[in-house]
Amino acid sequence: MKMKAMNKTTKTNFITYLLVIVIYIVVQTLVMSGSMSSLMQGLLVPLCAYVILAVSLNLTVGILGELSLGHAGFMCVGAFSSAFFSKCMVDVIPSAGLRFFFALLIGAVTAGVFGILIGIPVLRLKGDYLAIVTLAFGEIIKNIVNIMFIGKDANGFHFSTKDAVSLGMEPDGVIIVNGPQGITGTPKDSTFTIGVILILITLFIVLNLIHSRSGRAIMAIRDNRIAAESVGINVTKYKMMAFSVSAALAGVAGVIYAHNLATLTAQPKNFGYNMSIMILVFVVLGGIGNIRGSIIAAIVLTLLPELLRGLSDYRMLIYAIVLIVMMLYNWSPKAIQWRKKYLYFLKFKVEEEV
Repeated sequence: MKMKAMNKTTKTNFITYLLVIVIYIVVQTLVMSGSMSSLMQGLLVPLCAYVILAVSLNLTVGILGELSLGHAGFMCVGAFSSAFFSKCMVDVIPSAGLRFFFALLIGAVTAGVFGILIGIPVLRLKGDYLAIVTLAFGEIIKNIVNIMFIGKDANGFHFSTKDAVSLGMEPDGVIIVNGPQGITGTPKDSTFTIGVILILITLFIVLNLIHSRSGRAIMAIRDNRIAAESVGINVTKYKMMAFSVSAALAGVAGVIYAHNLATLTAQPKNFGYNMSIMILVFVVLGGIGNIRGSIIAAIVLTLLPELLRGLSDYRMLIYAIVLIVMMLYNWSPKAIQWRKKYLYFLKFKVEEEV
């Protein structure tokens, strides 16, 4: 029985990996044949970042069972820390691949550390209070980045929260972080291929964590915290593990997002409240706890507005209808009942044929 369950888990994970690989092959075929517009090609790297964000947030919301609205904040930390490193190391590390690898590590570790620092006080809260505090964290991070001015000259780094003039640099000094204007000139090292590889790595980390002993402990805490504590599960340890891994993966998404832009700025549209809500929408519509659903929801809801751009008058109407249909399909009791019945019938028929 245990072997059968293991095989089922392995098969489910394999299908998820295969889904990502098939989508990658289809997209690459379309790009090489010239069938994909430049506008759609420009969305491919951000799409990879959104998929990673959706999968990582599902670890907190779906597996841990805690509502977090600060995911854009962790993404912002990863984006700016990695962009700062890459901008400083352009001349020191000429190899783009090696530099980007270090940038990924720095973005992930920095976001993970922030996840631990925020998680220590925040994970003692529950429900709406946790959502409010994580939302506040995201807004605070964005606003702190917007008042930071960092420059570099022969004497080293200079820091100010007033303006660029207050840095007091030598004439040959270079401004790296320019307050609301952000970081300009970050090397564009992100590609769609790298994004897909990082999606597969994210899936490997998250799926293996979910199906491990630690993952079962995390889900036990989600289902009944008191019962989990009564059997000796360290609630604080496992909640912190899920939250910090989720934050680190959001940092990775921030890295590939930052290295795809000529100018990185901390605006409400890319690192604010709306971004956190959009990621949460991906998770909810894809199915809370459903990793494959998060991937599909992120892809559909990111590409749909662009695919419907020709229908300018009805674009948002169709988008809203798709949202409603996806919500009903995933959460309506009748739809769930029909799905279970249909899948059971299909499975029974296949077994009968075999």
